[in-house]
Amino acid sequence: MIKSNILHPSRYHGFGTKPPFFEGWYYKLVSMNEKQRLAVIPGVFLSEDKTKSHSFIQVFDSEKAQVHYHRFPIDAFSAATDFFEIKIGPNTFTSSKVRLAIDDELEKVHGSLTFEGLNQWPVRFNSPGAMGWFAWVPFMECYHGVVSMNHIINGHLEIDGRLLDFSGGKGYIEKDWGKQFPSAWIWGQSNHFDVPGVSLMLSVAVIPWLRNSFGGFIIGLLYQGEILRFATYNRSKIEQLSVDDKQVNLVVQNANYRLEIQAFRTGGGLLHAPTKIEMGRRILETLDAEIFIRLTNLKGDVLYQGTGKNGGLEVIGDMDQLLTLVL
Repeated sequence: MIKSNILHPSRYHGFGTKPPFFEGWYYKLVSMNEKQRLAVIPGVFLSEDKTKSHSFIQVFDSEKAQVHYHRFPIDAFSAATDFFEIKIGPNTFTSSKVRLAIDDELEKVHGSLTFEGLNQWPVRFNSPGAMGWFAWVPFMECYHGVVSMNHIINGHLEIDGRLLDFSGGKGYIEKDWGKQFPSAWIWGQSNHFDVPGVSLMLSVAVIPWLRNSFGGFIIGLLYQGEILRFATYNRSKIEQLSVDDKQVNLVVQNANYRLEIQAFRTGGGLLHAPTKIEMGRRILETLDAEIFIRLTNLKGDVLYQGTGKNGGLEVIGDMDQLLTLVL
């Protein structure tokens, strides 16, 4: 990893790394009428078995509950060193635009999107983005970055002759990189609350640490133009966490606020995720979840409550292990 890029989480971190290594960017796209919901995930996977190294673009169409995994040769991938731009064949991805030109036996996806009014997770030397000071730890198995919590989309895509207009829609961009995904995690995101500018992302996961593991979490709530952070690294505490077949219940508190979350589970599509060997793990994700939140101060005064629509939600792995480590 180029050390300078630790302070630039959106950039490619794989320069000079040895396999196994993966890096992927997640673009969530919701049209203004909320009828079109896509996740577009470009990335690269480096394996000790060179025949398994490749780049890829996943396209998850929520309306069809369908995921297409477009595989490209490893040499089709390129990345800028001093700013965020990656290319996979004729496809280009940055924080401000996406250009797609996919044409294979799975589907045809063409078009360009631009993004305005990005809400970036703050980056400081002692807290470089969503990972906080953990970003400086060199032996983490998986790192996480939030490129934009909420922004406006312009442009359209054409998928197999079907025109999808995203102008005026809302988007979200995050990324992961490292050796492999955690053994278990809960992830959720919505920026379709009744008050404009409110956006939520949450991640709770089993984090390997030396020879043991701990339950780590990162939660960001964009509220009144500020990202309120609830995270392991800023000494926030999870007061409650429960998971069943229908919903996830989570209550977390930091030094100033208490946040209650209820995320309601629905069906979705199967994404590909990395192990140390290949991109062979399958994870179920929905873009149709509803996520209720209530934000209070420590006196109990309700500052905001509402339900986010078009929510991304994943509940993956051994939840008993995760709950044991977190609570």
